Amino acid sequence: MTTLEPRIYLASRSPRRRELLTQIGVRFDLLLFRSGVRTDPEASEDALPGESPATYVLRVAAAKAAHGARLTALRRLPERPVLSADTALDVDGEIVGKPADNSEAAAILARLSGRTHRVLTAIALAQGARLETRLSTSEVRFRTLAEAEIRAYVASGEPRDKAGAYGIQGRAAVFVAEIRGSHSGIVGLPLCETALLLREFGYPI
Repeated sequence: MTTLEPRIYLASRSPRRRELLTQIGVRFDLLLFRSGVRTDPEASEDALPGESPATYVLRVAAAKAAHGARLTALRRLPERPVLSADTALDVDGEIVGKPADNSEAAAILARLSGRTHRVLTAIALAQGARLETRLSTSEVRFRTLAEAEIRAYVASGEPRDKAGAYGIQGRAAVFVAEIRGSHSGIVGLPLCETALLLREFGYPI
């Protein structure tokens, strides 16, 4: 008799999250929504009026995981835990997500220059009727950025589709003077919280 290897579904298009799960040996299959989370009404990334950054990321991550669990049932896929995540910056209590264009990316980076901001990443795991969430909070301090540096970084294309218009695992690493918290959480998937939550759902890690 052969035993099937344990696997989960990852409800995310992020290559960074895929790499992080692979890093800790988690086997997964991608569970993609019909048109991406930004345009899928079941898992909208639009902030609600007066919503705090922490409440926002927890709500969005939970919505993605719950929607993913519903999709597995509708598509008659084997039931497994569905993992999702959402990342946003907290700058003066304001939610800062992904830039809409290069102009907004440059404005976000100028705002982060020479100061500290918080990076919030929520993870959610759903299976059947069960849904659990966890929140990782980290602080990142940028050195003062020259205008030319910001322009060059935006022109590289790296800020696209990244919360806060930067990727700490890429070229923007040279902007970071100090971090406090989870490096993997800043990248987009806090591995400590993720591993512990997977264990609670019976995944052997």
